[in-house]
Amino acid sequence: MLQAASNQQTTTQWMTVCSLEQILPNTGVCALVKGEQVAIFRIGNSTEIYAISNYDPFSKTYVLSRGIVGDRNGIAKVASPIYKQNFNLKTGQCLDNEAVCVPTWTARVVEGKVQINVNH
Repeated sequence: MLQAASNQQTTTQWMTVCSLEQILPNTGVCALVKGEQVAIFRIGNSTEIYAISNYDPFSKTYVLSRGIVGDRNGIAKVASPIYKQNFNLKTGQCLDNEAVCVPTWTARVVEGKVQINVNH
């Protein structure tokens, strides 16, 4: 798991968690952000980045960063590696059970560094 370093250059609540090159295309990594495990996903070879909770509410384990990245009807999603429930990477909504949703964070890439808005 990556330990995130605070961005001291601005007064915003962005935290640099890793470099973009540390996230292989169509995979995820986990970072500790203000004590919470955040799963960060890179879509293809692009700078398209998503951040959701690493906690899988179905298996009750922190594993979503190890899930399978793909899309369902044009929606970027990750399938949990345990029971295979799919989560919308933009909204955190479970695509297989509308009653379940995981928290999301705003993510961006600045000068090759992946940053997470710590205020969600």
